[in-house]
Amino acid sequence: MHSLQPKHTRLKQSEVKEVLQKFNISTKQLPKIKKTDLALPTDAKAGEIFKIERKTEDGKTAYYRLVVE
Repeated sequence: MHSLQPKHTRLKQSEVKEVLQKFNISTKQLPKIKKTDLALPTDAKAGEIFKIERKTEDGKTAYYRLVVE
């Protein structure tokens, strides 16, 4: 991973439920990221959800993406 690349973390099923409930959305409503994106681990599978942590002036901000083919 490059030093400027945001941290990508695969969510567990229990964490996915929490995120979906927190934002009151379904999995299909999440922004997408392609399985071939170089920021993702090579073993990423379609349907998984990743948390992307970006550094901001105020600390860190979390974004969530659904892996697609």
